[in-house]
Amino acid sequence: MVQTLEGLATPAPSPTGVDTQGLADFLRGFFGPLFLVVVSVVAIFFLFTREITRFVQFIILAIGIGIIFYVPNIIEVTARAIAGALGIR
Repeated sequence: MVQTLEGLATPAPSPTGVDTQGLADFLRGFFGPLFLVVVSVVAIFFLFTREITRFVQFIILAIGIGIIFYVPNIIEVTARAIAGALGIR
């Protein structure tokens, strides 16, 4: 089989966008359960030491972070926004 010079000079098609679904799946699969364990341990610690104010502050913070991990498309939208800001399309 003989290749011509034209076949070698043809550029490969560029990807249409950044694949953020794989990143989101990785973050949910790895950090999600780890996040739940850490929240549980720290919450139990605050309850046993009877630091109710810190417990409430921690739970509010944990709910905010939990929304990032468990609400659909939050990570994807954020990753696309960061990629767009960096000029990666």
